[in-house]
Amino acid sequence: MANQLINESSPYLIQHANNPVNWYPWGDEALTKAHTENKPIFLSIGYAACHWCHVMAHESFEDEETAAFMNEHFVNIKVDREERPDLDAIYMQATVAMTGSGGWPMSVFLTPDLKPFYTGTYFPPVQRYNMPAFRDVLAGIARAWKEEPDEITRVGGQVSSHLQSAMSSAQASDIALTQNDLDAAAKSLIDSYDWGNGGWGAAPKFPQPMTIEFLLRRHMTGNADALKPAIHVLKAMSRGGMYDVVGGGFSRYSVDNFWRVPHFEKMLYDNAQLARAYLHAWQITKEPHFKRIVIETLDFLTREMTHPAGGFYSSLDADSEGEEGKFYVWTLEEIRDILKEDSEFFEAAYGIAERGNWEGNTILQRTLDDASLAARFKLDPETVPAKLSDSHSRLLSARASRVRPGTDDKILTAWNGLMLGAVAEASRALDEPDLQHKYLILATRNAEFLLDALRPSGSLKRSWRQGRATNEVFLEDYAALILGLLELYQTDFQDKWFAFAQELAEEMIELFNDPNGGFFDTSKDSKELLLRPKDLQDNATPSGNALACEALLKLAAFTDNGKYRDLAERSLGLIANHALRYPTSFARWLSAADFALGNVKQVAVVYEADPDEAQELLQTIQSEYRPNTIVAASSHPPSENAPTLLLDRPLKDGRPTVYVCEGFVCKMPVNTIFDLQGLL
Repeated sequence: MANQLINESSPYLIQHANNPVNWYPWGDEALTKAHTENKPIFLSIGYAACHWCHVMAHESFEDEETAAFMNEHFVNIKVDREERPDLDAIYMQATVAMTGSGGWPMSVFLTPDLKPFYTGTYFPPVQRYNMPAFRDVLAGIARAWKEEPDEITRVGGQVSSHLQSAMSSAQASDIALTQNDLDAAAKSLIDSYDWGNGGWGAAPKFPQPMTIEFLLRRHMTGNADALKPAIHVLKAMSRGGMYDVVGGGFSRYSVDNFWRVPHFEKMLYDNAQLARAYLHAWQITKEPHFKRIVIETLDFLTREMTHPAGGFYSSLDADSEGEEGKFYVWTLEEIRDILKEDSEFFEAAYGIAERGNWEGNTILQRTLDDASLAARFKLDPETVPAKLSDSHSRLLSARASRVRPGTDDKILTAWNGLMLGAVAEASRALDEPDLQHKYLILATRNAEFLLDALRPSGSLKRSWRQGRATNEVFLEDYAALILGLLELYQTDFQDKWFAFAQELAEEMIELFNDPNGGFFDTSKDSKELLLRPKDLQDNATPSGNALACEALLKLAAFTDNGKYRDLAERSLGLIANHALRYPTSFARWLSAADFALGNVKQVAVVYEADPDEAQELLQTIQSEYRPNTIVAASSHPPSENAPTLLLDRPLKDGRPTVYVCEGFVCKMPVNTIFDLQGLL
């Protein structure tokens, strides 16, 4: 018999709708029940692609005896962390404070007034891994609830006070980051880099696209050393293993130090951010390999994670047929059967052995580079990529007959905003007209979908699935979508994208602004929360505050609106000390600071009527990586929805004309490629 989750839209919640546990979604009904019956709340937070969430569900939540005990003694609430990042942030902070670590599934026991008093993550069904059995945990909590209510009240109050104190410390200071500070942060990242394997820190190794982007920015300011680790890790990750060389796209992280064995789930936010980092690396180096990774990743997302109406899905599961990674690994026999006479070449490229490199199977990861392969097989080195690509295509066709991992097909505004920015930028930066056209259509359809389905009745929402939008919305949703729309505007220069971005920015300020500096993660209209979170740290996705800061800085450059700039600078004051001590945890902030401190170029392009007249000028501006440049373009005169940067810009000699302003000074207008290159 189905429980209370049966009418939810989240695939993660629906996965648990037929558990014998009487799960409730977070809301009035469950919270009122806890108060009325004076029962503790068991809050279980996870997400659809989470392997250990599936394991705990199978071991405990599908077990009739365990479920009966839970139903008798607790009000049981399931939350999809991707739909409710506010709840996830609050109770993750509590879990880390109480246990020293956190993760998913997150298991939190609350009083009816939402105060956490016992926390953990995965619990096994019997005592193992030096962890208590879940049933023993349940029995202990139920007993303490009856016999030690004062102790539970004390602990819940103490933890809640700690959370409130931590949040109240997130106030703007007078400390301002400087260029020297950014150089110091870059030096810290370079000094702590793992030159043996690539990346930062030990296993599990995460891809850190925001850190890479910050280093690429510092390279553009003249820091020659900043480029080396960025390029090194991008190459290390894309050899395979964590990168799916057959179908494109990156897994969530590597469980080893070598980027070889991934945790096989594929997340939209990772791939959106990594595609953009590889795009920027290609713009800087012009190495074809980086461009290929961009195209393969975006094509994977188009093929496997795109709704027919234009939204991008959230994730692909790590498991298929109950086994992690089964969809992605190979045996030597399979490869030989598919590739026939080309198998020897492919085996050499990937170092494939009979015994495999993971649990008897092979995870594909390059062991020989193109030059070595060419020498060994007496080939022209330039033919190697095409030969490998042909093998990848044949393996992809064969893999299509396998049972696919599950897809979390809900569409999240924040993650789609990140993806919109990546696709829009790829559309204008890549040097092939067919790709430019394809990705512009993809970006345009995505923006139209988000502004329609995720903004019903003109009110932005967090999540959409099968025609239903959720009620909540968060800071990161607004900020990521604003940034995505600004990238799309700078690609096709349709004023409506800029107008939407500015309208959303005003709403964001109204709903989320904190008078003490920065923004709350939840709207001023939010209900049913222990506190109003304000998470500043970048995690797998950028902090909502970091995104909002960047969005306001860019809008200020387009409009010269001092309010936007003031709010952004106050936000930067929140993290000055933290960012220098923990640069990998504040890397998106550091990129925002790089924009705030840099000599931002404000470029206005005006033309008579036909935008094609100005295309060569725009291509000159946008073909190179220029992270601290914003571009507005319009026919003359501009519409009322155009950025104010375009106002009062007459044509020079009746021809398409470029105005470049920098440091509160505008240069003389130009309309030749030669003169424009001099200004840039």
